[in-house]
Amino acid sequence: MTPFALCSLYAFVDTAHLGGRAPGEVTQQLCDGGADVIQLRAKASPPDELRLMAQSILPITSAAGVGLVINDHPQIALQVGADCVHLGQEDFFDAGHTHTRQITGCPKQIALGLSTHSPEQARRALHAAPDYIAVGPVFPTDTKPGRPAVTLDYVCWAAANVRIPWFAIGGINLENLDDVLAAGARRICVVSAILNAPDVARACQQFKERLRSVPF
Repeated sequence: MTPFALCSLYAFVDTAHLGGRAPGEVTQQLCDGGADVIQLRAKASPPDELRLMAQSILPITSAAGVGLVINDHPQIALQVGADCVHLGQEDFFDAGHTHTRQITGCPKQIALGLSTHSPEQARRALHAAPDYIAVGPVFPTDTKPGRPAVTLDYVCWAAANVRIPWFAIGGINLENLDDVLAAGARRICVVSAILNAPDVARACQQFKERLRSVPF
């Protein structure tokens, strides 16, 4: 996979937004559109179902040279040979972990990303030595109901203070993307604005074109 430092568009196969489409079909469209990283997120699926989905899409991401991230389930990520696992604050710190080696310290090393929602959480996450952090939700989003938006102020803070790869996430679309870029983001995560688009591949291309228009 492309190193996170060189990635700009982080997309999702989120089962809540597939609308009956097969995960493999959407994965191929995301790869065709130029996504650098794809996260499999299936909050309502039991582990065995998630494992089968991961096994079905990994050959697609691997063939395209796109990193596959598994949300919430480190052991499944390890079992299927995914590139990375992504965990929330509660899944990591509230489980008693303080360093990523406690999660990925096993024969097959994988990358780990952590969600953050404030500068304080970002500082704590950085001490855990993740491969990247997510910064958000920047705007209100249906994918995180009830979680207040962190606003562009947090994006500005991350641009000034975070020295590892970080991705702005939450409610980002083509209408507000320029504001996110102006705040200093150069890597973004996009869920519904891509998955709900009439042409998933073209939506990815549009985001990539805008991302390439600013100095990396």
